[in-house]
Amino acid sequence: MSLILVTNDDGIDSDGLRRLVRAAMPFGEVWVVAPDGQRSASAHSINIRNTMDIYPYDYPEEGVKAYTCSGTPADCVRVGGLFVLPEKPVLVLSGINYGYNSATDIQYSGTCGAAFEAAFQGWHAIAVSEQAVDCHEVTDRYLSELLQELIETPLPYGRIHNVNFPGCPLSECNGVLRDLHVSRSEFYTDAYKAVEKLPDGGTRVVVDGQYSEHAEEGTDMYALIHKYVSVSVVTNVGIADYDTENR
Repeated sequence: MSLILVTNDDGIDSDGLRRLVRAAMPFGEVWVVAPDGQRSASAHSINIRNTMDIYPYDYPEEGVKAYTCSGTPADCVRVGGLFVLPEKPVLVLSGINYGYNSATDIQYSGTCGAAFEAAFQGWHAIAVSEQAVDCHEVTDRYLSELLQELIETPLPYGRIHNVNFPGCPLSECNGVLRDLHVSRSEFYTDAYKAVEKLPDGGTRVVVDGQYSEHAEEGTDMYALIHKYVSVSVVTNVGIADYDTENR
C-alpha cells in the first residue's frame, strides 16, 4: 500500500491534524511525523547544526504509526520521508492548519513550508488550512472529495496544492474555486508596537496587525472573503523549474 506522510505546524496533539489523518486513511497507509509542540510561522526553516529528538507516539487512530519530532514542520517531512518511513512517501499532507494560509502569509507558513519541503524532495504535497474558528462544516463537507481530486492531479516539480476552507456554516458557503492566483494582499497588515522599556536602552515589541479584507478578484484571499473554498497551485520560487532528473 502507498505510504502517506502527514504533518503540521500546530503540533501532534492538534485537532486539525487528527481530522486530516482520518481523511487520509482511505487513500493509503498513514504515517504521522509532527512537531512535539507549536511551530506556527516557521516557514521552510530546517535544522542543520542542532540535533533533533524523535519519539514514537501513541496516536489515537488505529493503524496509524506516529512520531513526534523536536524540529520544524519541514524537518518533520525530511526526517519522516528520509529516516522514519520504511520507504519514501507517495504523498505528503500538511495541516489542517488552524488559520488561513493564503496570500502573502504563505511565505511565513510552517504548514506550507512542510509541503514545499516535500515538493523539493519530489513528493506530491498538499497543504490544508481553515479559518481559525470552531466551525468545521465546510471542511468536513469538502475535504475528502478534494483530497481524492488532488491526489489524482500530479504537479510539476516544486509546486504544491494549497487548500483553504472558510469557517462559515455549510449553508453560507458558495462552493469551491480552483486554479486561483495567490493574492498580493494580506488579511493582517503588520506593524509593531512597544510594550515595555528594557534596561540599557532596549525595547520589547510585539506585532500589531490590522485586519483587512481587500483582495484582488480571482485570488485565494478574495475567494475566502466571499466564503468559497480556495484551491490553488503555489510555486516554491527558485526550484520550480529545476529538472528533477538532474538532481
